[in-house]
Order: sequence, then structure tokens, then C-alpha cells
Amino acid sequence: MLRAMSKPIITIALAIAVLACAGAPAARAATSQRIKDIAKIEGVRENQLVGFGLVTGLNGTGDGVDLTKSAVQNMLERFDIKVDIGGINVDNIAAVMVTAQMPAFVKPGDTVDITVSSIGDADSLRGGALLQTPLRGADGKVYAVAQGALSIGGFSEGQGGARAVKGFPTSGRIPGGAIVERIIPTEIMQNNTLFINLNKPDFTNAARVQKAIDKKCATAEWRSQWGNCSATALDASSIKIVAPGVGDANLVTFIAFVETLSVDIDHVAKVVINEKTGTIVMGADVKIDPVQIAHGSLSVKVEPGYNVSQPTPFSRGGQTVVTNEPELEVEEPKVNFHKVSVGDIVKALNDMGVTPSDIIAILQAAKVEGALQAEIVTM
Repeated sequence: MLRAMSKPIITIALAIAVLACAGAPAARAATSQRIKDIAKIEGVRENQLVGFGLVTGLNGTGDGVDLTKSAVQNMLERFDIKVDIGGINVDNIAAVMVTAQMPAFVKPGDTVDITVSSIGDADSLRGGALLQTPLRGADGKVYAVAQGALSIGGFSEGQGGARAVKGFPTSGRIPGGAIVERIIPTEIMQNNTLFINLNKPDFTNAARVQKAIDKKCATAEWRSQWGNCSATALDASSIKIVAPGVGDANLVTFIAFVETLSVDIDHVAKVVINEKTGTIVMGADVKIDPVQIAHGSLSVKVEPGYNVSQPTPFSRGGQTVVTNEPELEVEEPKVNFHKVSVGDIVKALNDMGVTPSDIIAILQAAKVEGALQAEIVTM
């Protein structure tokens, strides 16, 4: 049959034959990861801050909205300067919103980065400086104060009716531009109880984290240092740790030990598709059941195949085993190989010059039919 094929098809057939000899990719082995990398301690989180401010020193690129004029008037009144709002020129001033992410455990005097964005019709904030701006939390309290010269990535230049714009000149950052003034209370452990939340909820992984902690709690080393402790998986995300022997003096050390424990993480079978670029990414544990798909002039068929494995002569306890080895056929023309995975199908179709959009359509059809045992994620 190979002699009747054209040379390119012979090359494809040989390539697939080599793949078949190598065998299908093994299922993805469970990867061992630290609890620190897959979960976070409940109560340890960032907090959002926001404030309204003014940027001055602009080269005629400010805004002319009444909001900015009123803000300038209020700002001057705090310095005991009385001025009529009609006499205020705001070409060099812009009204802005200032935002920041305040990490956990920052102390008064620490600095955080801030982002400054125009809320008026300013053309650019380039060259401007932010005046002192209180930053408030969701409770309305001031937690930081921001001020400083802006760093702008883009520009907006032009004259005579022509203007060139690059990037976003109406938004910028000030690294370390806000000084923390108030501590946000962080409660990690209450009533000798600590909670760990997985970054990606999964019942299997939650059970494995619980098992790893319980196993460590049962060791003599831990009992001598922390006393009795136990873990309970409450749901697919949260694991509760009860440790009566842990107090404020050794809480940080206890959490550090918990974070370094390694857990074999289970992964969900997924096929990630980017239709814009034609990118298809999948794990080796993605399986496909017997199925036949017709797509244009293509015919893709996955059907069950069987092989008999005999024990070696004079072996003790050996027995004949029938193994399941599915076969794949991609017609245009027909090619066969064993131990089919989704990766094999995609490689075979790629070798035959099938477009990414057609491959994506075939995988999506297999998912709808129920043959593709994986979650499809479209980007």
C-alpha cells in the first residue's frame, strides 16, 4: 500500500509509524509541589486603596472640566487662599484617580507603588507631579498618602492640528509613591485554628493536602514541637488545621513548616485553544474514546483495538492478558497507528497540512459528542 502512495504521504506514514513505535505519551505524572505554591493562608491578602487627586505641572495638556476647577479651588482654600472659580485656569492641571494595592503586614512608613489615571479630558500627564493625596480603604479610613512625580510610558505630541500618540499618556505610575500611615489588622489564627485555601479548588488536591498535614502531625518531631495537631478538608478549597500547641510566639515558624510540606498535585485534563493564533495546548493525560468524525474531505476515526500479551515460557504466575490498544485512522489517505491520544491526532493532522481552524473544529466536535475526555478552554 505504501508503494501506491505519493512520496509526501510515505513520509507522513513513516513519521506516524515512528510515533506508534515510541508509544503514546504517558499520563501526566503527579507533580510534587509545596503547599506554599498551591495555596494561601486565609487572612493574608492585599487590600485595595483609592483616592482623588490633582496632577500639576503639565505643559498645556491638562483638562478643562469644572470638576478640576472645583478641586483646585478647594485645595487653595486649605491654604487660606480665596479665589473665584471663574478665574482658575486648569490647562496645566488634571484631575486624577489614584489606586494602590496594599500588601499584608506592611507597617507605617513602608511605601507602596501607585497608579495615577486621568478622569477628565487631559491630553497627557507627562511631566506632571501628583499633589498629596489621601488613599482610603473600603471602610473609608485613610491608610496611605501618595505624592510624587509621574512616570509615563506613552506620549502625546503635536501642533497645527496634527498629533502623534503612543501608548497611554493619560495614565502613569509612581514607584513607592505612597507612604503607609495605618496598619490593616490581619488575623491569621483564631481559637488555635488556621485555614489554608487552595489557589485552584480541587477535591483530590484538598484531600491530599489534608493527608500530608495529618501525616506530619503524627510524627514524634512535630508532636514534641507543636503538640497535637490535625487537619480537616472542609471543601474543595479550604483545609482547617487545629493546633492547640501553637501560640503567637511560634505561629510564624509553624506556618513556615506547613508551607514547606510537599503534596502530589492532581491535574484536570484540559485542552486550551487559541483560535486567533491557531495554538492548541493539551496535557498528556487527555484521552479520546472511540469516535469517527467527517470534516470536509477528511475522515477521522478512532476505534478500539486489542492485543494479546503472553507470559514468557516457564514463568511462574504468568497469565495471558488482553490489552486495549485503540487505533486511529486519518483518511486523506488512510494511516493507522496504535495507542491513540489527542496529541497523536493533532500531530497526524498537522503533518497532513490540515489548518489549525479545522483541527480546532474536529476537537470541539469530539467534545460535544462526548469522545474527548477533557475540558476545552477557548482563549
